[in-house]
Amino acid sequence: MSKRGRLIVVLLVLAVGGYFLYPTVSWYFFTQQETRELATGSKEQIKEYARGRAAQDVRELISLVNTNPTAEVPANFSYLKTISRDNYKAAGRTVPGTWTAAALMNGFASESALFSAVEAYYRTNLLDDKDKSEKALQLGLDLSGGMSILLEADVEAFEEKLGRSVSDAEVAQAVQENLEILNNRIDQFGLTEPEIRLQGTSQILVEIPGAADPERVNSFLQGRGSLAFHIVDSDLTDEVAAYYEQNPSEKYNNDGSFRQPDFLPPGRVVAGRYETDIYGMDEEVGISVLHEEVGLDGIYIVEAITSTNQITGRPTVNFQLDADGGELFYKLTSTNVDKLMAVVMDGKVKAQATITEAIRNSVQITGFSAEEASDLAIVLKTAALPITLDVANQQAVGASLGEDSVRQGINAIAVGFALVILFMIFYYRRAGLIADLALILNLVIITAILSAFNLTLTLTSIAGIILTVGMAVDANVIIFERIKEEYILGKSAEASVKAGFKKAFWTIMDANITTFIAALVLAQLGTGGVRGFANTLATGIVTSMFTALFVSRLVFDFFVQKVKISKLRISWGIK
Repeated sequence: MSKRGRLIVVLLVLAVGGYFLYPTVSWYFFTQQETRELATGSKEQIKEYARGRAAQDVRELISLVNTNPTAEVPANFSYLKTISRDNYKAAGRTVPGTWTAAALMNGFASESALFSAVEAYYRTNLLDDKDKSEKALQLGLDLSGGMSILLEADVEAFEEKLGRSVSDAEVAQAVQENLEILNNRIDQFGLTEPEIRLQGTSQILVEIPGAADPERVNSFLQGRGSLAFHIVDSDLTDEVAAYYEQNPSEKYNNDGSFRQPDFLPPGRVVAGRYETDIYGMDEEVGISVLHEEVGLDGIYIVEAITSTNQITGRPTVNFQLDADGGELFYKLTSTNVDKLMAVVMDGKVKAQATITEAIRNSVQITGFSAEEASDLAIVLKTAALPITLDVANQQAVGASLGEDSVRQGINAIAVGFALVILFMIFYYRRAGLIADLALILNLVIITAILSAFNLTLTLTSIAGIILTVGMAVDANVIIFERIKEEYILGKSAEASVKAGFKKAFWTIMDANITTFIAALVLAQLGTGGVRGFANTLATGIVTSMFTALFVSRLVFDFFVQKVKISKLRISWGIK
């Protein structure tokens, strides 16, 4: 490859690496600790915080207007100036030349409008930070802690399902199958390097590193592919809705579930209708009375693809049914034309629409977020759990190594890296500077790749990175020694560099390819920390070969061909 081609490749890799590295740098170095703690909480916590802060700020602003209406707008309310200005213009009113507290307040039609604007400000910032945290490099349980969930098999439900009593061996076998299914789900879900293992014969312990949404994780771990299509009884829906409105205390049971009215005939059941609110949470918007008989179960769905409606802009989900499911769905829709059909997930009506014609294999519905659809598709594809799992215990866990251990580990890495850099400069002189540049870029690119794939950094992962640093140095040492041999023979600087890289190429490739194969095997067969080590090792091998053979070669060629240096300062005693 020409020098220009190599330069373009290097610049392109650095640009892409910078793009993927930005969320990690921004999250860990430019985001306050308090903000990180808020953003990594559940959506319910974010909702409570945003509303609480909005109420507090609105009260503060109203108090300021009442006591000193001509006061300057405090700095913490400066973001409201733009919104207030837009409101003035939209109403055809003159925009104030000086922003006082009263002028700012008058830009909002009501206290409710002001509250909505302030809440939106906090909500948007925190949800953006939450999105940023999900794109940043995650730290493992040993470095930052995470979530520990103990799942316990529901033996009674298992016996009821089979219609007989079961032995301990049968329970253990079912739990083992659950373990395999959960491993598959977690891999597809995107949770990196979780610890998932048997606890006794009837329990499974799942430890998830980093900040994860508890509600989403629980739903995912316990998910049974509970998507179903039910026909809606519209007349009874109106009747039950009116009954609940007249008798609010009769709407819910003590556990929060819907109380079924006594006048409901057999075969009918009340379910809540939910829509996703601005926080991405389910919000009850009404009720539907459903035919209790499942019209079509989600087990017949073979694929779920998300898209966006071109007209409404709302997410849509396209489900593809298998042959048996297509026949059942055709029978269901052809015999219920002009009736409402509800899409029920985990007991919640997520969408409903009028059946206008018979449908066979392809189904398009709205009401799911893209995240919900993706999770649901994974749950459906990885099969139902043989035995039901209940959450016996769930808690946040701290870093197993502790802050002191983490700090000592980071210091050890920094000292070791610094010693390698100093040694390369001392022994290989100018060439050592080139090797050090390649080493630094190697670390940057490794971190960018780990961030791009949202991998988790654990102590074993750090060990893999350290090993790749040593291998990157080894590659440069091989190249420098080959160049030195050619230079001692009396060849010019340019000829020595060219011959040295050519002769070192296959030596470096052979050594790294064999190690790369071993890393791939570990990544496929290993779990937890072993997989983390293998991932970083495999990544580091690729990046170290790139920096040694591309970056170092590019810098050498620049000096010997463009700068036209005639002497290589590549070691002591060589002039």
